[in-house]
Amino acid sequence: MSIVRFFSRIIVGSIFIFSGFVKAVDPMGSTYKFSDYFTAFGMDALTGLAFPLAILLSTLEFTVGVALVFNAQKKLSAWGALLFMLLFTPLTLVLAITNKVTDCGCFGDVLTLSNWETFWKNLFILVPTLLIFFGRKLKEKTYPLWEQNLLVAFAIVFSIVTSVYSYKHLPIIDFRPYHIGANISEGMMIPDGAPADEYKSILKYEKDGVVKEFDETNYPWQDSTWTFVDSEQIKIKEGYTPPIHDFSISNEMDGDITDQVLNDENYTFILITKEIDKLNEESLPKILDLSMYALEKGYSFIALTASGLQECEAFKADHELPIEFYNTDEIQLKTIVRSNPGLILIQNGTILNKWHFNDFPAVKELNGDLAAYSITKHQKLNIKLVFISITSTLLLLICLFLVVSRSSRARK
Repeated sequence: MSIVRFFSRIIVGSIFIFSGFVKAVDPMGSTYKFSDYFTAFGMDALTGLAFPLAILLSTLEFTVGVALVFNAQKKLSAWGALLFMLLFTPLTLVLAITNKVTDCGCFGDVLTLSNWETFWKNLFILVPTLLIFFGRKLKEKTYPLWEQNLLVAFAIVFSIVTSVYSYKHLPIIDFRPYHIGANISEGMMIPDGAPADEYKSILKYEKDGVVKEFDETNYPWQDSTWTFVDSEQIKIKEGYTPPIHDFSISNEMDGDITDQVLNDENYTFILITKEIDKLNEESLPKILDLSMYALEKGYSFIALTASGLQECEAFKADHELPIEFYNTDEIQLKTIVRSNPGLILIQNGTILNKWHFNDFPAVKELNGDLAAYSITKHQKLNIKLVFISITSTLLLLICLFLVVSRSSRARK
């Protein structure tokens, strides 16, 4: 049983670490998901708590996971894991039945599960969680309490720092379909042979004041006493959905210019602001500088928003911005960049770079070829991420080795 409990800790702890980390690197994604939950359950007044709850959830998940893997604070970590499962397992069952929110967001944008898949996943995790919980009082030699507390403190600080950094800049790892290097046009394509949505036709007929529903297999085509009333299409099977959908660039004056922008061989800057009235106004001087730079160089500079035309025109006039505003789906804007405003640079539909408003580049940084500039910046970022990943992995492996070695010596 000790071996079973050991592997239970490793499995459950690893899942919690993974789930907490992917939320920590994208706190705004979790914020949007909390807002979806509150709206779906008629608790709109709580949407103001979405961001702090997103930070809290990722921190607790990551910390409980680390504590389980390293067998630190046995009782607290066992209680933490059980409470998580007792809260989210019934919740995911309700979502599976009602489908009020189509994606639970438990693994961020890394892995999307249906509500039923999420529920069965939680049932699977619940079993080893119960083994951990009921074995929490078993006496076994472990390492000093101060070392356990230090490990838990490290997990808390690491998760919070990761979340705050990703919020003030951009997610340190971008799992979304609009990541740097992605081609938007290719992301919208449906492969040949991909399954399509399947629908069932419901036909409504009336007879003697009674309306009855039929389908294509049993409707009363030979009985003229039935009178046709109405019909509707019900989706019975979900088909293939491309990673990027509902993306378009249009306004009332120019119409739909999506293909024109995505096929432009020149550089295009796209300012992303889902709600123009909530745009961070401290970024306006840099936006003006960058738009003038683009105009001087012959590059396109447009803005994408979900706000209305009149609001956009008033904003443009008030701040004397030489850019055109276009509309697209708000969810897509939230997905493209976790910043209001954010900025992306594309060429032939490929995202070369993207910036949080705190990191908008100064014009003097953009001298030379923009593609080369973007590749260099991206390579430097990748090198940093690889270094951080290798260092973190080695530290965790060393800690795990020390814990296992100490436990082995204690048993001997």
